Amino acid sequence: MAGNNGGNPATHFGRQLRKERLSRGWSIHELAHRTGITAGHLSRIENGKRMPTAAVAQACDDVFPERRGWFSEYVADSQAWTPPGFRVWSEYEDGARTLRAWIPGVIHGLAQTEDYARAQLSTAIGATPEIIATRLTARMQRQRRTILRDDHAPATVLLVDELGLTREAGSADVMAGQCAHLLTLAGMPHVTLQVVPAMVHAALASELTLADHAAYVEHLVSGYVYTDEQTVSSLSRMISAIQAEAYRASESRQIIDRTREQWMK
Repeated sequence: MAGNNGGNPATHFGRQLRKERLSRGWSIHELAHRTGITAGHLSRIENGKRMPTAAVAQACDDVFPERRGWFSEYVADSQAWTPPGFRVWSEYEDGARTLRAWIPGVIHGLAQTEDYARAQLSTAIGATPEIIATRLTARMQRQRRTILRDDHAPATVLLVDELGLTREAGSADVMAGQCAHLLTLAGMPHVTLQVVPAMVHAALASELTLADHAAYVEHLVSGYVYTDEQTVSSLSRMISAIQAEAYRASESRQIIDRTREQWMK
């Protein structure tokens, strides 16, 4: 076995990769050029934020032959002891026989058109055109590997938030095209598509709260408190971007008052 360094196995892989890169005086972009893997993705792997796939490990072995296949061996061995939360999601999704997908407020990535996906990805803080293009390609490839694959496509349930049908992404034309795509998916024999009414239910747990130099993020299973400067700064920019798109305070009060009157009718 290549060896378990304890904790997050992705961290040990990333440290080994960085060690080999720095020993040669290569920048992350030089390594990206040699492996064919984007610099952003390599950076996340080096920082232990992404567990590498077998393909990534093989690319590293090709670039660092003196390690005699250590990277591929490590990834293969890690499958026996890697906690499920550290494994790459595509390992479970690719080739699955059944899929059930839900996301609040927007169209799920498995059902997005390319135009809709581009509009959503473009809202990411600090996303460059290169980053957006890379993520867009990955999202479209994910669809082709799963819900749109030619043979043995999984029995898929797509739960579409009703609010996602009216929350504009890009333009009215993009939204019209997205709705047309959803109807196409709904007509596929292996897909069951259902719209979830705009109402409170159990799967809406999602929260972002900042307090001075800390942030609280809540997900469906649990909440997390972040205090490291990089994460808190990133989340602060995110909530500022959301606020920048919000209605003015006076307009917001009017909207709430009109809504109150509608509920009273």
